[in-house]
Amino acid sequence: MGQGRHFNYTLTPTRLNNAKPGEKPYKLTDGGGLYVLVMPGGAKTWVFQYRHDGKRREVTIGRYPEIGVADARDRHTDYRAMLERGENPAAHKRADKAERRAREAHRANDGQFKAFSVKWIDETLADKSDTYRKQIRSRLDRFVWPNIGSKALEDVRPADVLAIIERVRATPNTAEGVRVIIQSVYNYAIQKLLVESNPAMPLRGVIKVPAAEHYRHLSAAELGAFWRAVGKQGAHPSTIAAVKLLAYSMCRKAEVLRAKWAEIDTDRAQWDIPAARMKSRRPHRVYLSRQALEVLEVQRVLTGSGEYVFPSAFRSIVPMADATLNHFFKRLDFGVPEFSPHGTRGTAATLLREHGFSRDIVELLLAHAERSQTAASYHHHELEPERRRALQYLADEIDRQAAISAAGNVVNLRTGTA
Repeated sequence: MGQGRHFNYTLTPTRLNNAKPGEKPYKLTDGGGLYVLVMPGGAKTWVFQYRHDGKRREVTIGRYPEIGVADARDRHTDYRAMLERGENPAAHKRADKAERRAREAHRANDGQFKAFSVKWIDETLADKSDTYRKQIRSRLDRFVWPNIGSKALEDVRPADVLAIIERVRATPNTAEGVRVIIQSVYNYAIQKLLVESNPAMPLRGVIKVPAAEHYRHLSAAELGAFWRAVGKQGAHPSTIAAVKLLAYSMCRKAEVLRAKWAEIDTDRAQWDIPAARMKSRRPHRVYLSRQALEVLEVQRVLTGSGEYVFPSAFRSIVPMADATLNHFFKRLDFGVPEFSPHGTRGTAATLLREHGFSRDIVELLLAHAERSQTAASYHHHELEPERRRALQYLADEIDRQAAISAAGNVVNLRTGTA
């Protein structure tokens, strides 16, 4: 059978994220010889196993999550095409690596694209996470540097950038992401007065990216049904508590799941999230409602002796995984398919705006990067009375809608109506 056959790949990001290390290395098979090797230390590496010249061989693709599922399968397709041509992927990778090292050895200054793009990462992405920087560097390494890495910045033309993104046109989000990286590198080079034009700018719109799907938010009636479903799900108590604090606080999933007891002052009814954990990179204060404090009071009995408010059920020294909440939401059956953890923020924001709370207050509760000068002037601890009132109103309204939903179900059961 030809190497170009289609495979029904089996791995998903959720399954990979949930894969726990064992005492010995083990494989998670994706299909067509592609698998992920999970090491005892937790490292997860994409590997392609194949036969060439009658011998079983392997070639390492790279680490997950720096190389995601889609990118690994793209590389798998490339390697299988090499086998069709009679080439050995492992030998090709060694030769390519040696060639790159030889090119790098001849680079002399920051004027060459690769050297300057590394400088761009170091100087402009220092406040981003290690994983994000590795992902950016991985895309540069795989798609950009092999083509223009050795070129002087001023020698790169729009045609060079077009050739790069055309090679990955089949994956439009990746193609546009690569173009944006190149554009950002050149924006920084322009600020440094190294070049006067940006070769990636004329190519905006060449790749049509599918429209982003917005997170679904709930109506008042749906919110009541959702809240009742949360209580009946039968999940681990910490998972249910995390869902409730997510709704009461209007915070993002990662901010809630990585909450630490040291950040929470129940006497003052406030939770101070440090800047390092916020998307906006600014500290954020949550004024805890009566219901949120009740959730935390129960949770402290369960986990108060540790560091995290919501630790992993498998290893108490690490926080609960994002996938745990994702799975919980997918299991919920309350009449609204595809409702996600992030949808609680939009639901709360819509409810508060519809009940008279100002945009500035809602934006502060969401910890958005403020666009208006008025909202931007507020510090994370200001407008306390209004923010406390808004979050208490939110918690009370959730209770009210849950009670209405429960009463409606009782009536339907008694009358026999649908």
